[in-house]
Formats: sequence, structure tokens, C-alpha cells
Amino acid sequence: MTNKMFYILVIALICFNNNAFSQGCEGDLPGSGSDSLNANKPVLFGYLQSQYDYTFSNPGESTFKFKRARIGVRGRAYEDFSYYFMLETSPFIGSSGDAYIMDAFITYDKYNWAKISLGSFKQPFSLEVATACHSLTTIDRSIVADQLVAPQRDFGIGLFGGNKYTKLNYALAIMNGRGLGVVDNNTNKDVVGRATYKLTDFLTLGGSFRYGYPNTNGDSRTTFGGEMALKFNNLKVQGEYIYDEGDYNRAAGGGCGATPVELGEKRDGAYIMASYDTEWKLQPVLKYEYFDPNIDIKEIGYQEMMTFGFNYFLNDKIRLQVNYQAHIETHINIDNDMLLAQLQVRF
Repeated sequence: MTNKMFYILVIALICFNNNAFSQGCEGDLPGSGSDSLNANKPVLFGYLQSQYDYTFSNPGESTFKFKRARIGVRGRAYEDFSYYFMLETSPFIGSSGDAYIMDAFITYDKYNWAKISLGSFKQPFSLEVATACHSLTTIDRSIVADQLVAPQRDFGIGLFGGNKYTKLNYALAIMNGRGLGVVDNNTNKDVVGRATYKLTDFLTLGGSFRYGYPNTNGDSRTTFGGEMALKFNNLKVQGEYIYDEGDYNRAAGGGCGATPVELGEKRDGAYIMASYDTEWKLQPVLKYEYFDPNIDIKEIGYQEMMTFGFNYFLNDKIRLQVNYQAHIETHINIDNDMLLAQLQVRF
């Protein structure tokens, strides 16, 4: 049954044509007259996120680091074929600390309602994971996105449709299910998809799913999520719920350098976040989230966290983020609140 589904989806991907969102962290809007890829010249891009972390433990801990340090190039190779290549050079992400290829894919984009990408890119799952890392409202993604959507990047083939002007956006991908830098050790593949629909001028709803085999041909994993995004004048509110069960790949790691935790058979989590754009280039933000790594055993690993802080935009290339993360333990209190400050420059 699973193999039949795999072959049907491969055939659908090969036969379907169109144009949609890029799956990297950077990209012009499809169909835009100012799309720099129309110039047939390679475009160099990237961003640097310098960060200071302080943990209110006993004794306290503090460190300076690069959250991300990425550089890439994208362009159009021939008529309907474009390319995208990005390196992560931060020594604080990845097990070895070496630079590595993050997103690298070739896209066929002849038509406007779906384009096909082949290579390594983000799994099309979750609003927060799909958001470019330089555009996240808080410094860290939610715990549930980092722990349950992992691996956030993988090798595969994807079909993407829609843009910011269309009510419907969708993505469907067939991927190894093992993540970057990990050899695929089974013949089955993961099927991952996400769709959103703009119900009104201010409200968008969406959902994601994933079914795959992270380690062997016999042990499967099922994940689904729901999301909402509301924008009313200067107020923005977004939230997600993600449920996950079955096997998982312990070697895939957490998203964006997060330390993976041990998971039970069933796990879930959610967040809700609000921000407001003021006239002084200042954007206050408030976020609540929880993560349960084992639904059957509530006392172990359950986390709640409140994040509050602000973003200050010096211009469209330079941003300062300051976040205070208040960790809420329901059984044994631990001194682990954190203060994070990050300066970002894009180029």
C-alpha cells in the first residue's frame, strides 16, 4: 500500500507543472516583475546573526555565538530552470562545527501554479518551519517545531504551488526521511505536505501532514499539524498544534541546532504568539508554548515556556531582537530562564 502511494505521488510530481514558493530562506516572489532571477545573473545573498545568551542558573552561564551565518547564491540556469545553493558556516550548528550544504536544489518553474524542486530543502510542514530563519518573530522557533518536525531539512522532490497573492498555497514532497548528512538506510520514503487557505483578508488557516519511515521499512511515523495566522492592522497573531507518533530518527537532531530530546510513542505541542508593529520601528512580542515528549507519561519531560521581548528594525537589513524565555516547570522548579539578544544583518 505504501509503495503504491509512493509511485502514484512520483508520477503526479513528474506530470504536474506550475510555479510557487521557494523552499530556501531567500527568494523573490514568483511572477514578480522585479524578480532578480529574470536577469540571468547569479544573485549572492546571506545573513549573519550574532547572539548573546545568558542563562539564569546557579551559577549563571553566558556565551557569545553565531546563531546562523549563511551565504548562498541563486540564479537562473536556462529559461525555466533555476538553482539555489546555501551554506551554513556557523560553527555552533551541526555536530562537527564545519560548514555544510543546507539548501541546494534545482527548480523547474515554467508554469505559474506549481514548480518542481529536486535536491535538499525544508520539509513542507508547519508555518514556523516554513518561515525564513531571518524573518522569525522570536529568536528561537517553538520547541514543538524544533523537536517534532525534525529533520527540518531533507533530500527529496517537491511540488509547490501558490504565492502571497493567491488564497490557496500548497506543497507536497517525497523525501528520504533521514535528514541532511545522514545516509538513507531504507527503501521507503516520507510523504510530507502542507496547505494553507486565506479565508478572509486577515485570517489564514492551514494544515500539515507527514507519513514516513525514519529508520527502517517496518517502523512508521505519522505527524499532523494545524495552524492559523491572523493579521489585523498592526496586530499579528499566529499559532500551531503538532501531534506526532511512532518511530523517529535520533540521529537527525533538533531544528537549527536544538538538542533533540528522548520521545515517547506519542507526543505533541503547541504555541500561540502575538506581536504588534508600532510606528517607532519597535515590535513587542509575546509567545506561550508547551511541549509534551511523551503523552502517556506527563511527569517526564513536559515543558511550558513564555517568551516576551521585542524586535527593533533599524532598516530592512538590520534587526535587533531581545527575548526573555521564562521556563515553567510543573513538577520540579529549575533555574533555567534565559535572556537572548541577537543582531542580524542581511545582504
